Amino acid sequence: MFSTTVIARILITIGIVIAAFGLVFLLIDKIPSFSFRLPGDILIKRKNLVFYFPLGLCILISIILTIIFRIFR
Repeated sequence: MFSTTVIARILITIGIVIAAFGLVFLLIDKIPSFSFRLPGDILIKRKNLVFYFPLGLCILISIILTIIFRIFR
């Protein structure tokens, strides 16, 4: 199957990608005009409940990851 060095490289790559996403999210917070609200997001406001599901962002991230994985296939 896979040798341990291949698995180790995969885990290290995944860790670097997660760390890069974390840094991007930290830096995006500093930009005041950038908002993750996209068309298609679900927002329900009640008296004592606020439910927000970022459907548009989920679709956007899915498209981006699909393109990335197709390139590095």
